[in-house]
Amino acid sequence: MDESKKRKSDSGTGGSDPKKSKPWRVLKKSQASYAAPSIEPGDAGIWATCEMGKEGKCTAELKDLFEGYAAKLYGGAEVQVEGASDDEAKVDIEAEIKREVRGMKSKSAKKETLFQPVKVDIQCVLFFKTREPIEPVEFVHRICQDALEGATKRHRWVKRLTPMTMMGKATVEGLEKVAQSVLQPVFHAEGTPAKKFAIRPTRRNHNIMKRDEIIRQIASAVGAGHSVDLKNYDHLILVDVYRNVLGMSVVGSDFETLKQFNLAEIYDPSPKTEERHDATRDAGRKGDIQASDAEMPQIIPNTS
Repeated sequence: MDESKKRKSDSGTGGSDPKKSKPWRVLKKSQASYAAPSIEPGDAGIWATCEMGKEGKCTAELKDLFEGYAAKLYGGAEVQVEGASDDEAKVDIEAEIKREVRGMKSKSAKKETLFQPVKVDIQCVLFFKTREPIEPVEFVHRICQDALEGATKRHRWVKRLTPMTMMGKATVEGLEKVAQSVLQPVFHAEGTPAKKFAIRPTRRNHNIMKRDEIIRQIASAVGAGHSVDLKNYDHLILVDVYRNVLGMSVVGSDFETLKQFNLAEIYDPSPKTEERHDATRDAGRKGDIQASDAEMPQIIPNTS
């Protein structure tokens, strides 16, 4: 009798029964589920290329590189933007509560990263979403300029960086909206003189909008007051189309000097690459471009 009670008591504990732990494992999986970050219209960011098979290591390298430069260039800017200001005036209880709430929001905002990697289904290509105060073009330009001037190389797998001022849908309407936002400050601000420009589109996993369509639409958005110059441009318009999203930015005339923002080429120039770029520019001037969009984005004339 005592033994049967003991057996019942032992079985009732259930602490070591593996079947008892199964529901907990299921709940843990459910709790851990979340929506992966994606590229959305209105986002800003930076495309990057890397050595094949080194996407994970390159992501870690870029995260360290970007965060280091953000601290160097902006310092406590993020805190100043999001944080609550201190008033010297006397505050009552209600004002104190409001300030505490603002402080809580500020702490939450500071936890948000300035750089968020987004997984894309294409080898050797990465994307980092950015948020204020990061301005992608200025940010990438500074990194490449420092590299050209002899900054210590702190990465191994990173190749090209391509800043995107604004992302949008890869449609005619989406391209028009992005072009209006990105090109207006450069080409249409009051008092802006006539400028020379070139267009460089890159398409990846996208065949809906044709290359010539993209060029004509952007040239039309720039307007007749400016002229095309493939070699001595004042501004180069970069357009990256990936599946159903596109991005655009405007870079300066030192783009070629900075090796098209290719850090690997800045630190270890390749004569073959230089020859290829020269041949590409010659082909572009003749209107006979053979390389694919994804392999070698080209400088394109205004065909409107």
